[in-house]
Formats: sequence, C-alpha cells, structure tokens
Amino acid sequence: MAASVQGSAWGPLRVGIPGLCCRRPPLGLYARVRRLPGPEVSGRSVAAASGPGTWGTDHYCLELLRKRDYEGYLCSLLLPAESRSSVFALRAFNVELAQVKDSVSEKTIGLMRIQFWKKTVEDIYCDKPPHQPVAIELWKEKNLDDKAYRNIKELENYAENTQSSLLYLTLEILGIKDVHADHAASHIGKAQGIVTCLRATPYHGSRRKVFLPMDICMLHGVSQEDILRRNRDKNVRDVIYDIASQAHLHLKHARSFHKSVPVKAFPAFLQTVSLEDFLKKIRRVDFDIFHPSLQQKNTLLPLYLYIQSWRKIY
Repeated sequence: MAASVQGSAWGPLRVGIPGLCCRRPPLGLYARVRRLPGPEVSGRSVAAASGPGTWGTDHYCLELLRKRDYEGYLCSLLLPAESRSSVFALRAFNVELAQVKDSVSEKTIGLMRIQFWKKTVEDIYCDKPPHQPVAIELWKEKNLDDKAYRNIKELENYAENTQSSLLYLTLEILGIKDVHADHAASHIGKAQGIVTCLRATPYHGSRRKVFLPMDICMLHGVSQEDILRRNRDKNVRDVIYDIASQAHLHLKHARSFHKSVPVKAFPAFLQTVSLEDFLKKIRRVDFDIFHPSLQQKNTLLPLYLYIQSWRKIY
C-alpha cells in the first residue's frame, strides 16, 4: 500500500478523516410517538395493521426489522425493555425510507413518497402526529438520483444524516444527553454507512449501479465498468481497502470515547459488533468485495452481541 495520510491498525490510509462529528439537534419526538403504525403508501407497509386491534404496530415494526435489517433487529433486542419498542419503530421507519429507492420505477413516484414522509414528520413536530411510525431525519431527495459519491466525505456526510441520526434518536430514547456519546454515535454511524455501501456493492452492481467514492476509484485507476464486471484484481481490492480502512478508523475513534461515554448508552452502540465482524471478514478475503463469504450471515452473531452486552462494552 502507498504512503499514508493517516495511520490505522491495518496500516496506512490514503484518505483523511473529516472533522469531528456535528452536534445533534434537540429532539423530543420519541416521547410522543412510541407506537405508531406504518405508512399506507408503501406496498410493504402495514395497511393491514392500521390499528392496535388488528395485528399490532409494534409487531409490524419488529417483523419488518427482522426481515430487512437483521443485524439492527438483533442489536435492538438487547436494549432496555422500556426503550425497545421505540427503537424498533425508529429502525422500521428507517427501513421504509431505505426501500423507497428500490421499490419505485420512476423518480417522481419516489419523490412523492419521500414528500409523504416529510409531511408526516412536520405533522409530528406540530403535535398532530398521524398514525405512522416514528419519524427520523428523512433521506435527502437527491439520493434518488443514484449518483456515485464524489469522495469519501460525501459518503460520510450521507451516513451522518442517516445512520448517525438514527443513533442520536436511540440515545434520546434512552434518556442520554452526553457529548461523548454523541461523538461516538457520529463515528459509529459513519462506519455503518461506509460498511453498508461496501456490502451493497455486488447488489448495486447487478443493477448496473456503482456508489463507491469516485475519488478513491480514480486514485487506483478503477472505472465503474471494473466494478460492474466484478473485476477482482489488485486495483479494485486497493479501492475496497481504502474505503474499509476508513470505516475501521471511525470505529477506533468511537471506541476512544469508551471511558467517557455513559454505560447506559452502550446498548445503542452494539452495531459495532456486526461492523467489526464484516471488516474482519473482508480482510480475511484480501478485500475481495465479491467474495461469496461476505454475503453469508454469521450464525454466531447473536452470541457475540450477547457477550458484548454482558461485558458492557461496544
């Protein structure tokens, strides 16, 4: 690997890390929307669960999460019981938003669905919550354009606006207002966003789309066509190495706050177990993003999560 700008436990990094995380905005939403049903506009929504007497909105959120965000589902199970249903609702809402881009054939329809959710959030903040899931910061409409990130910072900003925001809300649910916890959440969210981008690369490639940061691809002379053709040569693996190293570095930064973060916040950060698991697996296959083993679930993940929770670390 070439000379570095910053070091990591894996060796040199070519890409610098942006400034420390942003402060989260004041949020009081969670207390008012603990059990709200899903959207009526989505084909995968809870139209059949329009009220607690039919199927149960909390059960809908749990099942949606188990099917669409299994690792988030496992982590949420280890949260305090009094906070669990709210976190399920938050993550289920995140899944609903994430599915917009993949469930519509026209950008206009996708924008209409995003607008629907935007109006829902506005109504909640006006103390007039509709019967919908807990709202989090909405995905930006520009993400429906399916454009690759120009650089790693754009990917990190996107992760901050989505994954980190989800963690901020989880901390809010747990009653934690702590600057060190916020900083850890920011870095974990960025690591999550980067890992999600990597894991989804084979899937996106099958749909003729590439979202890997363009600056890192250009640095190693890798074109979008190389990714679409599932090229596994050294240049492509160097791109994956650089991107994965940045996620690894964010995890290190998050854990550097370990002694300052309230222990009560640790359950919100259990996602680090699955992130570290993926980063270890990708390192074992020499950063071959198309290796079949990377698409397999770790059957021991529930045990690892329980052990981490019992040890009260993240």
